Amino acid sequence: MKTYVPKKKDIKRNWWLVDAKGKTLGRLASKIATILKGKHKPDFVNYLDTGDFVVVINAEKIVVTGKKESDKIYYRHSGYPGGIKEMTLSEMREKKPEEILRHAVKGMLPKNAMGRKLLKKLKVYTGEEHPHKAQNPEILNI
Repeated sequence: MKTYVPKKKDIKRNWWLVDAKGKTLGRLASKIATILKGKHKPDFVNYLDTGDFVVVINAEKIVVTGKKESDKIYYRHSGYPGGIKEMTLSEMREKKPEEILRHAVKGMLPKNAMGRKLLKKLKVYTGEEHPHKAQNPEILNI
């Protein structure tokens, strides 16, 4: 028996449309990470990018449980002494609501060049409109 390894030309990429309205942040992010990696396909190989593209709409209407709206804090650092900035989830929802989901999915992807490549296949938008209608994304029920 020989092990089947898909070639780059044999990998078929589908486009999926996910409506984040009313979905829990972590559960949705883990499903999206699985699709980006390609683990839902029978020809999954962990060292090749076999995943699909994911378009997420209504990112501002995502739901979190408990007191995360006020307690969850996002940090970033400028690299200079005293340059740490912090923002709560509610502040992030006002300024950059699509970054909430992107940050959660990024944490579930590999921390290497493959993970950075996979994250580029995630398209997150606020509202119902998105510019990927030409790709005919299939609706993904989560």
